[in-house]
Amino acid sequence: MRTSDALVWGVTTKMTTTPQPPSTAWGSLAAHAREIREVDLRSLFADDPGRGERFHLEAEGFYLDFSKNLITRETLALLAQLTDHCGLARRRELMFRGGVVNPSENRPALHVALRMPKGALLVVNGVDVVESVHGVLERMADFATRVREGQWRGCTGQPIKNVVNIGIGGSDLGPKMAYEALRYFSRRDITFRFVSNVDGTDLVESLRDLRPEETLFIVSSKTFGTLETLTNATSARNWLVDQLGESAVERHFVAVSTNAARVSEFGIDPANMFEFWDWVGGRYSLESAIGLSTMVAVGPEQFMEMLAGSHAMDQHFLNAPTLGNLPVVMGLMAVWNHVLLGHPSVGVMPYDQYLHRLPAYLQQLTMESNGKSVTLSGESVVRPTGPIYWGEPGTNGQHSFYQLLHQGTVTVPVDLIGFAKSLNPLGNHHDILMSNVFAQAQALAFGRTAAELTEMGVAPHEVPHRVMTGNRPSNVLLARELTPRVLGSLIALYEHSVFVQGTLYDVDSFDQWGVELGKELAASIVPELDSSGEGPRPHDSSTTSLIAHYIKLKSSEAP
Repeated sequence: MRTSDALVWGVTTKMTTTPQPPSTAWGSLAAHAREIREVDLRSLFADDPGRGERFHLEAEGFYLDFSKNLITRETLALLAQLTDHCGLARRRELMFRGGVVNPSENRPALHVALRMPKGALLVVNGVDVVESVHGVLERMADFATRVREGQWRGCTGQPIKNVVNIGIGGSDLGPKMAYEALRYFSRRDITFRFVSNVDGTDLVESLRDLRPEETLFIVSSKTFGTLETLTNATSARNWLVDQLGESAVERHFVAVSTNAARVSEFGIDPANMFEFWDWVGGRYSLESAIGLSTMVAVGPEQFMEMLAGSHAMDQHFLNAPTLGNLPVVMGLMAVWNHVLLGHPSVGVMPYDQYLHRLPAYLQQLTMESNGKSVTLSGESVVRPTGPIYWGEPGTNGQHSFYQLLHQGTVTVPVDLIGFAKSLNPLGNHHDILMSNVFAQAQALAFGRTAAELTEMGVAPHEVPHRVMTGNRPSNVLLARELTPRVLGSLIALYEHSVFVQGTLYDVDSFDQWGVELGKELAASIVPELDSSGEGPRPHDSSTTSLIAHYIKLKSSEAP
């Protein structure tokens, strides 16, 4: 018999478990899931009036209510066993000490090192990575301060009034999300724009009202070879040079990259390159130099507060017991709802307008990490992996897709994120906003029955249309206020939840080979789209026909 600590029902207890192989642990959960489908949340709450107080966790400024998931104490015990049998603790330790957790690329994944405090020690392959991180952070802080204080000037001597971040994927989604989330703390006399789409409209509209002599471009690309980013950067360079001349590039472009040679070839002085490392995946890179635009916006002190919040959540994830661990429990709820109960997607609904880009950020974090169909050893998976993540800020979503959430034929578990205090208090706006968080979770869980509608006097012909079955799971995540520290903790909370899920799925959460094929094929097709060229080379009949029709439309006159 083996004993492990766990926080269940709000108190520290001891759970005694019998070792089983992972396949048996999954089998036990599957059998339990078949039983629990016959239960509903109404009866669970009726049988245990204190359930809401018991199925919650508090850590690092967050209060998580997960009582409205279709779970029991037995569910939690079985899920905790699964983490043991899938080696979560061992794999977590491997990640934190810089071991190879990305086997397909033979790399560690050390985003946790990005937020370790100065003076901490983490040696990987003979290098103290924390010292390297803080060396770059100090350079970033110096640069950000110079821009913010008007000391870094453009080629005509004008201070910088516009910062344009050019990147894609993690080089765009993270900085943009963080800038929007922390806009309350940002400089309002500097304009920040984010260009990612290779569609020329994105760049043209971003530059339309900017003066080049006051504009700084931050080009963010790990390899400095990403087609979309380099295309946009080249066009931005042409826009600048056409108006200010070639010599302007030095004062109006900086780079965030690992490739000094390509940065230099582009015309950016390597002295103005901010380094990061191949052990930082793009979607985990916000708190590296990729966040330079965010640091310029909010200042070094607030950026470091964000890192401190992430580090605090890292330590909680590393040290808290299994069922007293916020990222672990959120990851377990996601796996339970997706794999065992068969719900294919997760909705993330932040009830704070500043977090309106959080769902887009989490789409990459979750689906690029765990959207895999082979195991760590390269074998085909035998159960579902990576659910689809999506969402929209409340209350906007309520007047859009919540109809499906309440009465549709597909059950969508949701994370509802709210704050006790608004950064912009205005009358009773915030109480109205937050009333919707609690009401939506309540309605999703308990719905409304035909008997209740009849008792309310609803006309008989309306009753079936107004029935809501309930029994639709949700997590409610509350914090006091959206600060840089809280944002950092929220980022790390979801990062580690994704790690937990990936460990239980037995997939590599840190590679993204599925991104590459389309990019490779697109690069080969680009030369074929020139209407003055030879036209399409042979492809499959559909692709060849589409390319030919595109060339025809491109060269034709408007009707």
